Amino acid sequence: MSIVFEEIDFQTTPLGDISLRRRSEPRFDNIILYEVKLGDDFLMSSLFTESEIQLSKLGIAALKKNYSNELDIVVGGLGLGYTAVAALEDPAVKSLRVIEVMQPVIDWHKRGLVPLGNELTGDSRCTLVNDDFFAVASASSGSFDKEEPEKLVHAVLLDIDHSPSHWLNEGNSSFYTVPALENLSKKILPGGIFGVWSNDPPDNDFINLLELVFQSTESHVVSFPNPYTQGNSSCTVYVTKTKD
Repeated sequence: MSIVFEEIDFQTTPLGDISLRRRSEPRFDNIILYEVKLGDDFLMSSLFTESEIQLSKLGIAALKKNYSNELDIVVGGLGLGYTAVAALEDPAVKSLRVIEVMQPVIDWHKRGLVPLGNELTGDSRCTLVNDDFFAVASASSGSFDKEEPEKLVHAVLLDIDHSPSHWLNEGNSSFYTVPALENLSKKILPGGIFGVWSNDPPDNDFINLLELVFQSTESHVVSFPNPYTQGNSSCTVYVTKTKD
């Protein structure tokens, strides 16, 4: 079988050059992978998606201890769409608002250039928004929906930075502070959920920070097979509950 490599799209953004690639992986029977790079850094791969999926599943499962249906969810970061699609798989979700700072990523989905694009854009519950999640979330007033500035949501699921201490860009660091997180918590309903994906092991400093703002915090280590190492790799999902 021939080797496939294609750069599907390449765009310059304020955060740097971003590219979407499709390639076969000869080490694994030439399966087709989709990858996103920002500059020289690999941001995501369709080979490793379990932790992104679990961000939605763990967050919504915790939310259902207080709210069972008609759920309004916000996802920070679109990427290849796995967190968003996992949320939409739950019929209790009434609306999903995905906030993505890079317009090219949204365009990939709208143009059907990524595997989950048509599924997301074809679901009437899903809205893709080009905006800076961190600016909106940490603002002292307003909501995630400019047309409904008083609206509170049931859950916010964040999958943008590599970890709370390893940011996609330096400016994101100001979000991981008590004032910014307090402003975020005011945009979530009482007993709602804030979930965070991290590529690093559980970080006690971040857990302590969350507990200064939220009622409770749990960290979940999500393990998944890594065919490159022939073993397992893991990421962390933090799930916090807002005060009742």
